[in-house]
Amino acid sequence: MLTQSQTEFLQSIDTPTVCNLLEVVAPQRRGFGYTVKHLHCPFPDLRPMVGFAKTVTMRAKDRVPLGDGSYMQKRLDYLDYVAAAPQPGIAVIEDLDGEFVGFGAFWGEVQSNIHKALGCLGTITNGSIRDIPMIAAGFQMLAGSIAPSHAFVHVVDFGGKVTVHGMEVESGDLIHADRHGAVVVPLDTIDAMKPALAKLSAQEERIITAARAPGATAASIKAAMTG
Repeated sequence: MLTQSQTEFLQSIDTPTVCNLLEVVAPQRRGFGYTVKHLHCPFPDLRPMVGFAKTVTMRAKDRVPLGDGSYMQKRLDYLDYVAAAPQPGIAVIEDLDGEFVGFGAFWGEVQSNIHKALGCLGTITNGSIRDIPMIAAGFQMLAGSIAPSHAFVHVVDFGGKVTVHGMEVESGDLIHADRHGAVVVPLDTIDAMKPALAKLSAQEERIITAARAPGATAASIKAAMTG
């Protein structure tokens, strides 16, 4: 399980730094496990999200029988899934509408308040969002687009593997996300990141100091890079 100290450590650094540290402590993960396309972030000043993936697939283009009993039961079962351990959650939603991705927004004022009440810190989706001024306070959103309507939005399935902008996610994966995007963080890599951060920060500071020094040259920068 994720400890409080691990959570605080991850919240203290941004997502690009997490990716850098993963390259150091788990080099086999270099090149995958993170989002690779732009995601709109309407609340860039919120601190990084660190939570467990609640994976969902959805569609909004096709009509669904909104009054059908099975449709309502799926919605209710989905809420139980979101509220279940592990917590806190991050709703990772893959829009399956193909060329019409973003046709209807799953996320708005109502869903953000529901999910926040059930333990979610925010959402990551290739689909669309709306109602930005009315979103629940502190609820982070990373989305493929912004659109005005929810159309025929509905949950297709939940709890399985999803892919959002190149990031493959399993239910329960630990996610780190901020204005830059998101990355899956293996739990067994976190403790090794702390000492790696100190070393990485020292290396970067040495190079930056050399680059900013009066009269900096290629030779002085190369000397800083090679230690």
